[in-house]
Amino acid sequence: DGLVVSEKVKCNDIDVKIPESELEAEEKGAEEERPRESDSTILDVSSDYPRDKHISIQRHLADLEKLADLREDEKKPCPLCPEDKFKACYSHKLHRHLQNLHWKVSVEFEGYRMCICHLSCRPVKPNLVGDQTLSKMGAHYHCIICSATIVRRTDMIGHINRHVNKGETESRFITVRAPKSSYKVVKESATDVQVLPNHSTPQKTDSYFNPKMKLNRQLIFCALAVLAGERKPIECLDAFGATGIMGLQWAKHLRSSVKVTINDCNENSVTMIKENCHLNKMKVKLNIREKDNDETVGNGEENSDTIEVTKMDANVVMHLRSFDFIHLDPFGSSVNYLDSAFRNVRNLGIVSVTSTDISSLYAKAQHVALRHYGCNIVRTEYYKELAARTIIAAVTRAAARCNKGIEVLLAVALEHFVLVVVRVLRGPTPADDSAKKVRYLIHCQWCEERVFQKEGNMVEENPYQQLPCDCYGSMPGKTAVLLGPLWSGALFNTGFLRRMLLEAVQYGLDEAQSLLKTLVCEAECTTPKHFSTHSPGDENKQEECGVYIRTPNTSAESYLVHGKRKSEEVLRSTAKRQRPEHSAEHPPFYYNIHRHSIKGMNMPKLNKFLNYLSEAGFRVSRTHFDPMGVRTNAPLAQFKTVLMKYSTPTYVGAQAEGPVHLPGEIHVGEEVPAATVIKVQEAELAQDDKAGVATAVFTQSYPTHCAAD
Repeated sequence: DGLVVSEKVKCNDIDVKIPESELEAEEKGAEEERPRESDSTILDVSSDYPRDKHISIQRHLADLEKLADLREDEKKPCPLCPEDKFKACYSHKLHRHLQNLHWKVSVEFEGYRMCICHLSCRPVKPNLVGDQTLSKMGAHYHCIICSATIVRRTDMIGHINRHVNKGETESRFITVRAPKSSYKVVKESATDVQVLPNHSTPQKTDSYFNPKMKLNRQLIFCALAVLAGERKPIECLDAFGATGIMGLQWAKHLRSSVKVTINDCNENSVTMIKENCHLNKMKVKLNIREKDNDETVGNGEENSDTIEVTKMDANVVMHLRSFDFIHLDPFGSSVNYLDSAFRNVRNLGIVSVTSTDISSLYAKAQHVALRHYGCNIVRTEYYKELAARTIIAAVTRAAARCNKGIEVLLAVALEHFVLVVVRVLRGPTPADDSAKKVRYLIHCQWCEERVFQKEGNMVEENPYQQLPCDCYGSMPGKTAVLLGPLWSGALFNTGFLRRMLLEAVQYGLDEAQSLLKTLVCEAECTTPKHFSTHSPGDENKQEECGVYIRTPNTSAESYLVHGKRKSEEVLRSTAKRQRPEHSAEHPPFYYNIHRHSIKGMNMPKLNKFLNYLSEAGFRVSRTHFDPMGVRTNAPLAQFKTVLMKYSTPTYVGAQAEGPVHLPGEIHVGEEVPAATVIKVQEAELAQDDKAGVATAVFTQSYPTHCAAD
């Protein structure tokens, strides 16, 4: 693809033999310069690399002139131009030519200069006539890393930058690790990892590292720490390692409680994971296939400081081996890996799924959600919880195909990701119970009221009757849509969240502590002022798949004998005894107080409004899905009634917050019929008109300067 510097240089159809004495002198000089060059250049080259590069790639201008001095002609031709373009001349003219036409327009790459080349390496596209195709050749650059020839200088600079970002630093497209000088060391939770300069761009790097996902990694670590306290040791898998930071945090903090396996299908990522293991003083255990072709790292012994690194497809490694804890965090949707994850996961193990396809889950690309998850969704006020229930429904169906059921331990939906953590229950009975909780949701598009469809296969004559609102009778046309199928069960496990909070406090995970406190309040449907770190009464009522069942007369450790679970008969009897406690499950979905605010009225403060709802006899809490959201078991009509009662008119700015008399003597806490809700809405409109008239009268009755004061 280009001319090569060798013992016999061929240029312009002239074969020139180089004296052996000059070659020996050059080789000795090159050997003396290599140790000094290795410190300054980022190229990871072998000892014979200078012999493989094109002659247009040199370190100094004198090197180009030296190539011309090797010729036997009296007049020296340019080594980078054909004879018809630049005829042979004397040394002073050749020096100006090389300096102005080749050296000044070169591209520098850490000590090397890629000069422009006019030789017959790259043919020009034929013109309309087509008679000069063979005679005219285009000027171009030769890449120092690969064999590409590029015409423009700006394109050549971008081409080199892409090589550096991808870690390709050897010739002939051999993909190797990036040089250490281009690495950046990032520290998180006492764990150091090396990342590439473009680590935050997943499309352009093999080792993606997102600092914004720190909270996600902390939540997963807390869940694994809770599982490690139940049984030891546990085998855990990070199916998409990238830099390996998550698996390194597991092994570094939990030590002998876990056996960590970090997997990635990319060779560059696997190499970086191994280097990060050595950076954190961890030994690497290679699998059987890699031991034959790769060097053994460490002594191969299984101890607390050993991490197993595999290079396989995530589906393959989950099919071949069994794990107690599996974490899936692919780029985008994780539905392609759910079947493999539930195939060999052990009983009472945990599967955590992180999904970053936010556009489809948050109903911005509804057709993608239908294609990936088989779910019909629209943009609603509770769209984040809708996304979490969509993923759990897909997880439930994947587990049921493997005769396994699930219990949702945690569901978090934030700006950048949706995290779902479930516990696996082996057997057809738990699978059937979980599958029954996947239902359709009836959503009113006028008032945003929602309700899950009733169980059963019989077709109802009027499904609108299931909605508490009367929008279908008062509004023209169809007012509701059918969303789903969605998960209709609980999203949180209070006992598991409390133990996660204790682990977060123990390991000093500050960001996770505040979120876990909110999740505990949301799971219990209580306000933060009633929150307490130690709640023995609630823990005694909590059942977690038979692993930790706390009752007033028994302790948690009595049901775990040397890592063995309780028998199925005792589990069933305990579940029957605790079945009435499931009525205290947190209510599904939430209302946004701003969405349902009354026009012309000042809303009460959110914390005060929570107290008003609680005094009215409803369960109420805040939610992490929406900072202005209220999770309550109150119907929307009662929600609006309480909101209207404790709102103040906007034109009475100095008036303190207090109750507003409702039309028809409506009392908070009573059942509000749909017709009354319509009257309340009409009263709101009438009150808005009165407010407008009062404002106009107030403006006309005072002079302009008084109003300004």
